[in-house]
Amino acid sequence: MNPVRPFTATAIGSFPHSDADAALDLIFASIPDAPVWPQLPKCGLREQMEIQYSEGMPRAVIDEEKGRMYFDTSGDYSEEFAQFYEKYMLAMDPADGNGDCGALAISPGFSSGIYAFEKRLKAAGKRFPLVKVQTTGACSFALTITDENKRAIYYNEEFRDVVVKALAMKCRWQVRMFRPYADRVICFIDEPILSAFGSSTYIGVKREDVVALLGELVEAVHADGALAGVHCCGNTDWSILIEAGVDLVNFDAYGYGETIALYPEALKSHFARGGMLAWGIVPTSNAIRAENADSLGAKLEALMGHLVARTGVDAQTVRAHSILTPSCGTGSMEEADTAKVFSALRDLSAGLMRAHGS
Repeated sequence: MNPVRPFTATAIGSFPHSDADAALDLIFASIPDAPVWPQLPKCGLREQMEIQYSEGMPRAVIDEEKGRMYFDTSGDYSEEFAQFYEKYMLAMDPADGNGDCGALAISPGFSSGIYAFEKRLKAAGKRFPLVKVQTTGACSFALTITDENKRAIYYNEEFRDVVVKALAMKCRWQVRMFRPYADRVICFIDEPILSAFGSSTYIGVKREDVVALLGELVEAVHADGALAGVHCCGNTDWSILIEAGVDLVNFDAYGYGETIALYPEALKSHFARGGMLAWGIVPTSNAIRAENADSLGAKLEALMGHLVARTGVDAQTVRAHSILTPSCGTGSMEEADTAKVFSALRDLSAGLMRAHGS
C-alpha cells in the first residue's frame, strides 16, 4: 500500500523569512498533512544550504569575515578523523551501532527552524500523516565546499567520505527526532548540483560515484523506516536517482516536466517497487504571479498525460504515485510571492484530491 496519500503537498526546505514562527505559520496553514522545518538563509551564514550541515565535520572552518566555509586539509588530521569515525561507528555500524546520531546533531546555532518546528509539533498534540525533513546531498555539498586552496573537497576522497558519512548521520538524527510526531517521516536529500552532471565543469564526477553517494544517504534514511526523496531543481539523468534506491524523485516539473518521461524503463522499475514522483509544479519565480491552482492543475494533467503516453505506465499508477511540491525552495523570493506559491500549492492539492478521489 502506498504510504503517502496521492497529491499530498509538501515543500522544499528554504523560506525567505527571518523569523521561524512566521515561516511555520505559512507551513501549517498550507501543507498541514506534510509540514517541514524551515531553512532560513536570511538568518545568517550558519543557515546557508551547505554550512548548515557542516557542524561536527572534522577540519571544517567557517570564515565569518569572508562569509564562507572551507576544509583545512593541511597538516596531520588523522586523530580528528579517528575521533569522527569512532562516533560514526558507534551510531551507524550495521552490526553494533546504536542508531544515536546525536554527536552530529544540528544545534540551534545552525538552525532556528528545526527547534521551532519541534515545538509546534509538540504543541499540536497529535501525529501528522507525514513530516518532512531535509539534508544537503553529498554531491552538492562536496562540489560546492572547497579546501583551503579553493579546490572542491569532492576530489579529496578522504574528506569526501567524511562528508557523506556526516550527512548520513544528520539524516538519521532528523528522522529519529521527528519520528514521534508522524506516521511516516520523509527525508529529502537536496542535490541541485546534479543538474550540471555530465557537463564539462564536472567531467571528473563519475556516475557510479554519484549513485554510491546518494545510496549511502538513502540507506541511512531507510535505517529507521523513513522515506528517502531526492530533490533536483534542474534537468538531470533521473535514472541515477532511481538507481540509488530513492522512494521519491522530486523535480522541477514546471520548468522541466517532460524530461522525466525520457527514462521509461527506470520509471517502470521505480513505480513497481512503490516509488513516487514529487512534481515540483508550482514555480518559485516571478512566474507564480501569472499562475493559479487551475492553470497549474491543467499543466500537471498534461504532463502526466505525456508521461503515460511516452512510458506506457497507466494513468492510475502515475496518479497514485504522485505528490506535489514547489519547484524549488523559496529562500530567495519575496515573502508575498512565497505566500502565492503556497496558496496555489494548497488549492492545487485539494482540487486534485477531489478530482481523483484520493
